[in-house]
Amino acid sequence: MAKGFDCAAPLTRTLAKKFKEDGYEFVCRYLVPSGWKRLTQAEAVAISAAGLQIVSVYETTASRALGGRAAGLTDGAIAAQTALAVGQPAGSRIYFAVDFDASAKQMDTVIGYITAAGEAARNYQSGVYGSVTVIEAAMAAKACTGFWQTYAWSKGRKAEGIHLYQYDNGPKGLGQPVHGVNVDLNQSSGEAGWWSTQSAAVPAPGSANGEGKDYMMKKEDAGKIIAFLQAAYMAAGNAESGKEFHRLANELRKASGQAADPNNR
Repeated sequence: MAKGFDCAAPLTRTLAKKFKEDGYEFVCRYLVPSGWKRLTQAEAVAISAAGLQIVSVYETTASRALGGRAAGLTDGAIAAQTALAVGQPAGSRIYFAVDFDASAKQMDTVIGYITAAGEAARNYQSGVYGSVTVIEAAMAAKACTGFWQTYAWSKGRKAEGIHLYQYDNGPKGLGQPVHGVNVDLNQSSGEAGWWSTQSAAVPAPGSANGEGKDYMMKKEDAGKIIAFLQAAYMAAGNAESGKEFHRLANELRKASGQAADPNNR
């Protein structure tokens, strides 16, 4: 089991390194377009440089999933755009949060939200964060491919086949204080869909596709993602972002067996 945590507070490279030295392998951070808790491109680079993997979770409000399919389509599209902007590689996963005790009567609406979010989050896998009842309902409906269960509202039950398990929210649900940051503690069984800016594809430790095999991205796929990066650069319109987008484009070229572009185009 891989050891990890989630937190709302942004991490510096120094802080991320302290967690890495404590044996943590991944951190779950908020992939949202604005607000104090959002993951930024600079933070993603810092976390990755410290050796931690990143799990992306999209959550604006706890009960956003009650907006159903319409909200899911909107959020999935925004999540994909935000992921691209922070350097999250295609093929990794975005989890959409159901951060409340969803009832049986609300479940169809919740599943509609999760399904639609995955449809709209093009080029990314989708997952759900929630209680055991939400997880099992999403599994039964095949609403997504990733499952992150919290022990909250789960009444001691744990679903089979989950990729992440949040087992400790600290006193009164406010998190455990570690290195001056309140964190929730998590475990991963692998294949969580986490990512790093250090590589274009990050297999889970000990997984079948991570033992002695190098992943080679298709040139056509790399070209499509590079086009998205170029569009994101044009939208950002500043030199600092431009340098990072160019670097990521060259990483994609290398991952697909192409030569890096010395002119950073």
